[in-house]
Amino acid sequence: MDLQLVFRRAAYLLSAIVVMLTIGTCGYILIDSAEPFEAFYMALFTMSTVGYGETVELSRAGRIFNSFYIFFSTSLLFVGIGVMSATILEVQLADLFGRRKAKRMIDKLDGHIIVCGLGRVGRGAALELQRANAPFVVVDRSDERVEWAMKLGMLAVNADCTRDETLRGVHIERAKGIIAALASDADNLFLTISAKTLNPKVNVSARANEEEAESKMRRAGADAVVAPYNFTGSRLAQSLMRPHVSQFLEFTTTGFGPEVALEQVRVAEGSEFVGKSLQELGYLRKDLGVMVLAIRRARGEMVFNPGAQEVVHGGDYLIVMGESPALRKLENALTPERV
Repeated sequence: MDLQLVFRRAAYLLSAIVVMLTIGTCGYILIDSAEPFEAFYMALFTMSTVGYGETVELSRAGRIFNSFYIFFSTSLLFVGIGVMSATILEVQLADLFGRRKAKRMIDKLDGHIIVCGLGRVGRGAALELQRANAPFVVVDRSDERVEWAMKLGMLAVNADCTRDETLRGVHIERAKGIIAALASDADNLFLTISAKTLNPKVNVSARANEEEAESKMRRAGADAVVAPYNFTGSRLAQSLMRPHVSQFLEFTTTGFGPEVALEQVRVAEGSEFVGKSLQELGYLRKDLGVMVLAIRRARGEMVFNPGAQEVVHGGDYLIVMGESPALRKLENALTPERV
């Protein structure tokens, strides 16, 4: 429920009531010389339609004023009650329909990524996925964090992602990967085991705070383990020892500049480019402006700074750098269904 909307309208209504009471009090004082407290009391029970009778002896002019005051003050009160009732109902219905809509969208997800935990690491991962237009859903137990994600247009679920029913609810059986960014290593380890049990093919990227937790998570099935504190410390040192290298890495990994990004592009088995050398694919640099930095072979070998004679095989991944539109064109070209 959006309590801010309720509080904002309640504040407007309270301000209007205070103004109306002030008008009534001042009117009784000025027209019939009533005592301030008696005038306020008269204005208050007149607005509330209690009907105690006149505590202030009204003149003809006072009764004319009182007639208009009764009409406007009671109208304000009834309208205010109606507005607040409608606001609460509106917010509740919007919350209900919003959850149903989110559930329908989550049920349609396929090949998506599940982000578990919306701390600083999880938020960074979610924002990166959103920037890349990747299908994903975030899961967290905090109402505030889930509300933050939903305000940014993300699919979010308020639940405990260490429970199997939660993972099933976000369709881990169809998920491409899961990011374990919970606060403790124990939770991330348990989440890794649960995820691999429910879907052995899902790729798990886990956060590890302690060094000894990294090996345990890998044994539990995590495909990648990241220690954010070690990574941050390394980047800080790199920024001083090799500032230009650090700036280049930041430039390529954050998408800073003219949408320049690093990307991995898979060469499909049936692609017409299979069996051709990078020299034969010279249009990559000439027409698309894309640089091939490395090739990860299907068997796991990594070829850095490949030469022009390197042959591309089906199942290889090209590690490329370029502007986002060019990278999308390259991906379309290497997919046989889209050629």
